[in-house]
Amino acid sequence: MNDQPRLHAGPTVEAAPLDTTAVRSIVAGIMLAMFLSALEQTIVAPALPTIGRALGNVELLSWVVTGYLISTTVVTPLFGKLSDIYGRRRMMLVSIGVFILGSVACALAPNMEALIVGRVLQGVGGGGILPLAQTVIADLLSPRERPLIQSYTSAMFLAASILGPVLGGFLTDYVHWSLIFWINLPMGLIALILTDRSLRRLPRNDRPHSLDFAGAGLMVVAALSLLLALAWGGVRYPWTSPIILGLFAASVVLWVGFGWRLLNAAEPFIPLTMLAEPVVLGIAAAGFFSIGTIVGLSIFIPIYVELVLAHTPSASGLVLIAFMVGATIGSMVAGRLMPKLDRYKLVPVFGMPIGIASMILFAISPGDLTLIQATLLLAIGGAGMGPMWPATTVIIQNAVPLHQLGIATGTLSFFRQLGGALIVAIFAAIVLAGVHGASLDRLSAADTAALAESFRWVFIAAAVFLAMSQLALMVIKTQPLRGPSSAPVSKPQAFE
Repeated sequence: MNDQPRLHAGPTVEAAPLDTTAVRSIVAGIMLAMFLSALEQTIVAPALPTIGRALGNVELLSWVVTGYLISTTVVTPLFGKLSDIYGRRRMMLVSIGVFILGSVACALAPNMEALIVGRVLQGVGGGGILPLAQTVIADLLSPRERPLIQSYTSAMFLAASILGPVLGGFLTDYVHWSLIFWINLPMGLIALILTDRSLRRLPRNDRPHSLDFAGAGLMVVAALSLLLALAWGGVRYPWTSPIILGLFAASVVLWVGFGWRLLNAAEPFIPLTMLAEPVVLGIAAAGFFSIGTIVGLSIFIPIYVELVLAHTPSASGLVLIAFMVGATIGSMVAGRLMPKLDRYKLVPVFGMPIGIASMILFAISPGDLTLIQATLLLAIGGAGMGPMWPATTVIIQNAVPLHQLGIATGTLSFFRQLGGALIVAIFAAIVLAGVHGASLDRLSAADTAALAESFRWVFIAAAVFLAMSQLALMVIKTQPLRGPSSAPVSKPQAFE
């Protein structure tokens, strides 16, 4: 199928239904691409000390992670918009190609600065892969058929979150740290071939668009300024330093400029018709707070287990796995229930109070829980939060026209990741306030008690953020899921 942008606007023509083999081929290709991007977020962490010793300049070591996350966040809506203009296949190939190029640059990096540049390039590619893969699923299946497949992506992320640290540690200890980047080359080439072949048969829903370069530039720089302030604040510079305050001020001014551009551009970067849809704004807010909280907890749970509950890193890893397994189970249950229910929104609405309750229980006695109690609470709480992964994606895609799926999915991904960055910064500020310069290697009983009190407020903040997500979800209108039938189905028809 020709992948050129359409030259004439008109009604979208329904493509002939794809057979089971074609659907599975497309899903396999995009799942492998998503796995690559997800794996790269966790595989690097165990190698950081070794990389620091090998390349020197330890002061820049944190940017090996931060550079990837920031670049991933700022480009997600851009790739979504570009896919609405040029088609999913072309932009997915570009994303995977940039990701492979960034991986090779990282593996060959002679110093820390070059490694950071390679990681930023990787992040640009990864930031395109994730929203494009979600959009391909939306092109492939109706909203009523999507939740189950969306839940499969949660299982894939769980596998990446568990395999990443194990594989990263093994390759670093027994081979060489550069292998954590070289491994992306064969897998990326396979994903590139699978994607190129399979997406040729993907139904096309794009229409003629023009990219608002000024609006896109304002959004990217505004987000970059905000994320830099969040990454540096309280760590590299004090929160009240001129640099941090200047970055926040610049971000505010740029966001105002972006808003002005949306109102005045001939074709704004984010369509005003989409922003005028209450469901889109509500789900963006719900994803911001819920997925952002899950990301924040996944980073600070190991710190809590090691410093407050005084357990080993391996024990903290097991607790984190329990949390992620619970979230994955919740996601998969939601994926099976949502297509069967006319009032499908009830699945995440009833699940979220479970997550809120688990955070409240942690806040009541943060320093007195046993390892088993903490593990069970996080597994149950994760199961309550997990339904938000497929729910937010399916609901926002169901609320927009087919030719806006790319920008809608990219916008949701952007707000999810922005929520993660902001909530991680908030949690870090709370925890650092309780450390008061104490050495983390030798915590006294008073230091441990202070940290327990800090984490009490971390869990209170998490409960508040989840409650805000719940409120945003409850106030939006439930729209019937588009699909072949409202009758209960157990799995997408294409897989029957």
